[in-house]
Amino acid sequence: MWREGGDGRRLANGCGRFMVTKTNEALRVPYGFLIEKKRDGGEFTEEEIKAVVDALLDEVLPSHQLAGLLLVIYFRGLTVAETAALSEELMLSGEVLNLSAIAKPKVAHYATGGVGDKVPLVLPAIAAACGVVVPAMIGEDENFIIGTLDKLSAIPGFRADESLKDFIGHLSSVGVAYASRHASIAPIDSVIFAMRKEVAAVPCLPLIAASILSRKSAEGAEGFVVDVKWGNGSFIKDLEQAKTLARTIARACDAFQRKSVVLVTDINQPLGDSVGTALEIEEAVRFLKTEEGEDDFKQLVLRMGVEVVRLAGVAGSTLSAKQMVQRSLSSGDALKKFKEIIAAHGGDTSYIDDTEKLPKARFVRKLPAPKRGYIHTINAAMIVRGVRILAQRPDGTMDPAVGVSKIMKVGIQIKQGEPLMMIHYNDEKNLEPALEYLRNAYRLAPKRPAAAELIIERIA
Repeated sequence: MWREGGDGRRLANGCGRFMVTKTNEALRVPYGFLIEKKRDGGEFTEEEIKAVVDALLDEVLPSHQLAGLLLVIYFRGLTVAETAALSEELMLSGEVLNLSAIAKPKVAHYATGGVGDKVPLVLPAIAAACGVVVPAMIGEDENFIIGTLDKLSAIPGFRADESLKDFIGHLSSVGVAYASRHASIAPIDSVIFAMRKEVAAVPCLPLIAASILSRKSAEGAEGFVVDVKWGNGSFIKDLEQAKTLARTIARACDAFQRKSVVLVTDINQPLGDSVGTALEIEEAVRFLKTEEGEDDFKQLVLRMGVEVVRLAGVAGSTLSAKQMVQRSLSSGDALKKFKEIIAAHGGDTSYIDDTEKLPKARFVRKLPAPKRGYIHTINAAMIVRGVRILAQRPDGTMDPAVGVSKIMKVGIQIKQGEPLMMIHYNDEKNLEPALEYLRNAYRLAPKRPAAAELIIERIA
């Protein structure tokens, strides 16, 4: 089975993967004209989109014209057809993994990043225990806060810098593979993302959608379950923007002939009980072992599990999907699968059996509430900034033992002096600057705030 571009570009390699090469002759297009066309509200043709990607492959598109093109797209947007066409061309700019030898359905989970989000740690294990294959190649833009691979690296021996052959092998044998993004997967998307950062166009919604679709499709995913997070713990601060992005992704998936479910979720406070690396691993493992956890984390991971299992078609109804997900936890199958995943990546599973072996901070102190009241708001981004300061080592690396735990959530009534959270740290020099962020993250008020919905919208 071949993956083909519209112009017939294709090449298979010896590892069961597909690599699409650049054309010998790129379509000659005056790129300034394309900038003008989009500026004036025009729509790019498929041939024009192919020409731009080919020019980037051939390294003949001047950087100033790429910058201009991305900026005009940022302000003018792309249609669904343009977004789908760009997704395909970006996917075909590099290798496309051939997972046809794996009979099980392949579904990718993608989240736009959020403070304390442990769902990417436990959801793949749950899905794999239910018979779904989950490729999880993680790029720079997916590590908005503290990345999944940073958290997993708290487990001694865990590695994610494996070859594509090993990545496919893990998917075949275990059902899940984590990896740092491979340079040969949608390489032109990486070129575009680097320029988006240079020209402040990272939040461009159609380019975000095209990036997700191209990379996850190149990794072999047949369907997508996407969590678009909005709030102060995400790079998407506006709810309407989050809803627009969710709809853009869903429509582009449809045009790209991929199944999808997209949720818009609230991240205006940290998800779960902790923020850090080893602390979040400990929380994730505790949930897999006991099914206990903060209500928001538990609700989201169970809902995402149902969406993945249902989209994959291994459950015939929502009810049976719920039962399947619940059974994977209560039977211990999800925990067993998580240990298999860690072992496949070289991690020491004894740290899963006994999480007390994970790195522990020398000092733990409470952050006392300055007055009595209800927790009205929490700035999750300020909390993660404080954690990053706590974790900073003199050599530039991050200390996996530090972070915050037992985070009091919005709506809780608290007395003066009671702990808003527990702070885990090793370096006294980092404590005071971190405390500035942690203290200012909380706002207390005399009245209980209205409860916020965790899952705001679902688009399928």
